[in-house]
Amino acid sequence: MCVNDLKLGEKAFVRNVFGDEKLVKRLSALGCTEGCQIEVVNRAPFGDPIVLSLRGSSMAIRKKDAGSIMVEASF
Repeated sequence: MCVNDLKLGEKAFVRNVFGDEKLVKRLSALGCTEGCQIEVVNRAPFGDPIVLSLRGSSMAIRKKDAGSIMVEASF
C-alpha cells in the first residue's frame, strides 16, 4: 500500500520509495527513507497536498508524489 491509502492520523513504516531519480533523491534528503515511521497529519480539502510527519518534522507533498512511497502498517 502507499501513503495515499493511509487515513488521517494513521502511522506506517516506509518500505520503499520509487519513481524517477530526482523524486527519490528529494524524498531521501527530506528524511523519507526505508524503515522510518511516517504519519498522515493533514490533507487539503481535495486531497492534494498531504502533510506528513516524519523524523520530528512535517512536510507537505503532492498526492502524486505520495503515491511513490510504499508503506507497511504500524502496529
